[in-house]
Amino acid sequence: MKKATNESVIIARHINTFLNEYVPSQKSSSSHTLKSYRYALTLYIGFLETEKRIKVENLCSGCFNRKIIEEWLQWLMEQRGCSPETCNNRLASLRVFLKYLGSKEISLLYLSEEATRIPRKKEARKKVKGMSKKAVQILLSVPDVSTKAGRRDLALMIIIYSTAARIDEILSLKIEQLNLDAEKPSATIIGKGNKIRTLYLLPKAVAHLKKYLKEFHGDTPNPEAYVFYSRNSGIHGKMSQTAISKQLKKHARTAHKIYDEVPRNLHAHQLRHAKASHWLEDGMNIVQISFLLGHEQLQTTMIYLDITMDQKLKALATLEDENDKKVSKKWKNVKGGLAEFCGVKLMKK
Repeated sequence: MKKATNESVIIARHINTFLNEYVPSQKSSSSHTLKSYRYALTLYIGFLETEKRIKVENLCSGCFNRKIIEEWLQWLMEQRGCSPETCNNRLASLRVFLKYLGSKEISLLYLSEEATRIPRKKEARKKVKGMSKKAVQILLSVPDVSTKAGRRDLALMIIIYSTAARIDEILSLKIEQLNLDAEKPSATIIGKGNKIRTLYLLPKAVAHLKKYLKEFHGDTPNPEAYVFYSRNSGIHGKMSQTAISKQLKKHARTAHKIYDEVPRNLHAHQLRHAKASHWLEDGMNIVQISFLLGHEQLQTTMIYLDITMDQKLKALATLEDENDKKVSKKWKNVKGGLAEFCGVKLMKK
């Protein structure tokens, strides 16, 4: 095998640092988000190796030009059966990497600029099933509060709905981020990219949280403890999204029998969406809603709430895996294939 070039070593090193240092610390602590970035690069490097016959010694900036990225997207659809939505997600992840690469190597900044001009695949819009205020009220009435688990689930659902925060943001919430005895009680949320926002809590949410904290954390809670912790890991291990999903669906099936507007397969995101919709119904400013949701772009909120053009004008008028984390620095060893050299997993066929 020929020796890796200086450029190939630089690119491989940046891939490794991007996945194992930059993304976990700067972009997101969510395991799902980290997995998405990692898998997108695994697929791209796998494409270069298997379809473009790129080896360690000829990995270069040209491997990330617009033409090759567009061929990759076509390959994802035709050979791997990916949906337009999935292709767009993979492209978004690759764009983030190329932006990072350009920030580290100014001579490669053009790759990011080229990638931003690649059109997204047209996808069928999947509208989030809405929930009325009555549906939410019915849902919150079904947990069995005579049990400890029921009281926990009720507190969790109330905090998800009242803040409209993302489920990972809620599960990452620690005691020290709650300000329940302040004049204006609030929760400090750490969102995507470690962006911080303050969400104020209404009296009902505060009351339930205080009862929950007293029962589950005692009179002197540990500030570093997760508010909603894993029964198996203890107060320093947060509950898994899988466990939450299972409980939400259980309560949703019960609520559906009472009021069929409650979706049987409820997920936490629907509670977030419901609250945002209810804020809009109550006349809240769309920019304020966008901030509360943690969206960087107002347009994201518009699309998220499926707002029509008339509604947009009206709204605007109101403006006043754990092992993956320990990937070694493979670019120092050029004996393996391209995937190993770049520090990503081998692509599954």
